[in-house]
Amino acid sequence: MKQEILSRIQKKFPLVAKPFAAIANELNISEDEVLSILSEEKANNIIRQTSAIFDTKRLGYISSLVAFDIDKDKIDEAVKIINAHPGISHNYERNHDFNIWFTLAVAPDSKLGLDKTVEIIAKLTGANDYIMLPTLKLFKISVKLNTTGKDEKKEKVKKVVHTDIELSELHHQIIQRAQYDIAIESEPFKHIIEELNIDYDTFFSILKELQEAGIMRRFASILNHRKAGFNANAMVVWDVNEDKGESIGETAAAFSAVSHCYLRPKYQNWKYNLFTMVHGKTTEETNGIIEEMAKEIDSKSHMPLYSSREFKKVRIEYFTPAHSLWEAQHIA
Repeated sequence: MKQEILSRIQKKFPLVAKPFAAIANELNISEDEVLSILSEEKANNIIRQTSAIFDTKRLGYISSLVAFDIDKDKIDEAVKIINAHPGISHNYERNHDFNIWFTLAVAPDSKLGLDKTVEIIAKLTGANDYIMLPTLKLFKISVKLNTTGKDEKKEKVKKVVHTDIELSELHHQIIQRAQYDIAIESEPFKHIIEELNIDYDTFFSILKELQEAGIMRRFASILNHRKAGFNANAMVVWDVNEDKGESIGETAAAFSAVSHCYLRPKYQNWKYNLFTMVHGKTTEETNGIIEEMAKEIDSKSHMPLYSSREFKKVRIEYFTPAHSLWEAQHIA
């Protein structure tokens, strides 16, 4: 039952006043049972966060994956410098000469911009070299770990056409609040509607509107991979023909074990342009999945980059003063 509940909250969290009661009704158990199970999983750090997941780009932020070549004896100090930027959401050490990999976003009103910000961080950390790998094409971003063992090896990745909306003050207020982890309690959204003096219908209709506009990707729980038993997660990079990149990316994204799939630029010192995050419980399982993928993906070569250390994995806090404060400290 626990695995069924974890599977549900990752895929489609009920956006209703009493979401845990809705899950209980689906599974023919009591709300108290659901709350008890999830409270325990939260305490054990199996559940990392349950909240709205927003599209950084659609909110006006500019972001990129960045890889640094840092001398081993400088890594610890460099990581402190990198992680101090409020736009860093993920930061890992990986098994390559480019050994520090992080995602960076700068706010819509950034005075420095993305390129200059990376340049400053590279200088502060003493990076020997770096590459910026912005998203050219997004095929999939959906972390749903197969907790039940029942998921199919392949899945359909829906192409979504988004509507355009103009964000009002209420939209911004809801985004600011919905980005944070909810409490495991009967009415987890109650404090938001009371604080904003709105009703549930208004709150959920705006979340739906944000999702239809592609601003909110989804509302879901994200699990701690390693705590949930998925200990071998590899960023697999592929050297694919750019002319066939779109069709190859769609093939890669269809694998259920792939949570993220992007097309990124190539450089003289970096030949890989298709990036896939592959999740497995063991290295053997993950390598087996990669082998299956390699049979279907038309690539010149590929390389799995396993993370040896996780330095940071958080959600960016949108529309806070932290970004401008960091820039104020670093503008010459």
